Amino acid sequence: MCGIIGYTGQSYLASKIVLDGLEKLEYRGYDSAGLAVLQGDVIKVRRDSGKLRNIRPYLEEGVEKNTLAIGHTRWATHGKPTQENAHPHSSEDGKIVVVHNGIIENYLPLKKSLQRDGFEFKSETDTEIIVHLISHHLEALGSEATMFRAFENALKDLKGAYALAVICVNEPDTIYVARKNCPLLVGLTEDGGNFVASDVAPMLSYTRDVVFLEDEQYGIVRSSSFELFSLQTNEKIEHKVEKVEWNPVMAEKAGYKHFMMKEIHEQPDVIRNTLGSRINEEDGAVYLEEVNLDSSQLSKIRRIVITACGTAFYAGMVGKYLIERAARIPVECDLASEFRYRDPICDENTLVIAVSQSGETADTIAAIDLAKSKGAKTLGIINVKGSSLSRKVDGTLYIHAGPEIGVASTKAYMAMVVAFELLSLDFAQKLQTKTVEQVRKLITGLKHIAGQVEELLKQKEKIEKLAHAYMNYRNFLYLGRDLNFPTALEGALKLKEISYIHAEGYASGEMKHGPIALLDPDCPVVAILTKGSVYEKVVSNIQEARSRDCRVLAIGTEGDDHLLDHVDDLFLIQDVQEELIPMLAVVPLQLLAYYIADLKGADVDQPRNLAKSVTVE
Repeated sequence: MCGIIGYTGQSYLASKIVLDGLEKLEYRGYDSAGLAVLQGDVIKVRRDSGKLRNIRPYLEEGVEKNTLAIGHTRWATHGKPTQENAHPHSSEDGKIVVVHNGIIENYLPLKKSLQRDGFEFKSETDTEIIVHLISHHLEALGSEATMFRAFENALKDLKGAYALAVICVNEPDTIYVARKNCPLLVGLTEDGGNFVASDVAPMLSYTRDVVFLEDEQYGIVRSSSFELFSLQTNEKIEHKVEKVEWNPVMAEKAGYKHFMMKEIHEQPDVIRNTLGSRINEEDGAVYLEEVNLDSSQLSKIRRIVITACGTAFYAGMVGKYLIERAARIPVECDLASEFRYRDPICDENTLVIAVSQSGETADTIAAIDLAKSKGAKTLGIINVKGSSLSRKVDGTLYIHAGPEIGVASTKAYMAMVVAFELLSLDFAQKLQTKTVEQVRKLITGLKHIAGQVEELLKQKEKIEKLAHAYMNYRNFLYLGRDLNFPTALEGALKLKEISYIHAEGYASGEMKHGPIALLDPDCPVVAILTKGSVYEKVVSNIQEARSRDCRVLAIGTEGDDHLLDHVDDLFLIQDVQEELIPMLAVVPLQLLAYYIADLKGADVDQPRNLAKSVTVE
């Protein structure tokens, strides 16, 4: 959700590094931003609501050469997006400043206690209690007071989720950091400057050497050193430096108007990256060693649960169809926010697959924690290496989508579906539910998908033209059946989240069980009408919509031009095996949502009220 970036060093203008870093964190979603800079013996704080492009001149006003700064982009939780509620927050004497991601669950009793001690609050946020807590512990420690000890004691009072970066006037070279249930990492350089951030993106121009903090760890970041401690034992612990593979160029728009369009066009490469060396057409085999589940272990699995949120959940629904078809194991899909609270039934014969682009989705992580406590085996389909989820699961399947900047997921969704294609084949060959020839045929199809997506993208002007015809409708119904049902859900989600148009995805067989009441000339239908086992059923559903004067846009299959007898508008995708259709059918729906949103003047990359990574409930 929110973004943190901090820098301490000697070689650069810290405030510029931090503000440039905040711009690279904009994709996470935010409604206010701020900067704290140490200048001499004063910490200068500037903050305001609004986008960085509008408030950056104000944030930089009066800022001179400096070597210590922290910054923040905030998405409002406690308190409205106002200047008073924006981060950073300062102690009453202005000597301690904090930026914070997450939610402090016990902030109300802490606030009341601090108010009784005479502390005055200037904001509605839960974050402000943190600086007052540190000040309180400095006073309580008396002659033995140190910033480190006060910070440590304050952390023990906090319940909930947090990623923290704190600076103090008296320590001009130091950033105190802490993490619990929110991502935070430290970037290390060899030239007298180190970083702290909630994401790797703002540091890539300076370093690829990072330390991912684990839950309940805290540390001291100085310009030329880093120390890490455990909140459980208060003892110093060794930290592991990891090399990040992404490069700064990957996070640029590369000439596209929006990141979303760039990422839609990156999907062919993402498909190739996700497939990588994991398939061998000659052998008719899939190789997924990192899944960490051999044939004997898999044969004991009686049930699979796929848990995720949002777009990842719809990718998981595609996975359900694929795995059940290929491996003949019963699969259910569960929203992570429901799974974690309904006391689900799972045991050592259950495999729980968590899907998350960021690997930091709070509900999905909590679902995995619950599954593990019940003895289930766990697997993560994840984009970000070193993320919280990747360190919790028994096995991983990395999707290699690279950084996804647009809030509305496109290439990560595609990569997740590809990952499920691979996983279903891996399970099928281990359980011998498909022949080598059947697996080889699907592998051959998978190898051609990237090129086929490229061909679809060459026809984007057709979708842009359709967008002009559909942009003024306020309600849409998306229909699909079997493997196309999750694609209908994903298409509707894309339209609603970036264009703010109401859209619902339904299994087409359910249309007569309620949604048909909505159909009239003001509610167009987008139907996925590709060739397959349920083709005639969906055509029948579409005829019912046409009889109610609905305008119908269909995604059909090449060679099926007579579909124009049943629909108003038609876009054709290649004729492929049914299992591969979801990777092609979603592309025109992504483009349709993009063009409608752009034509309406919406903020495509950063739609209102949304955040890229939902790291708190």
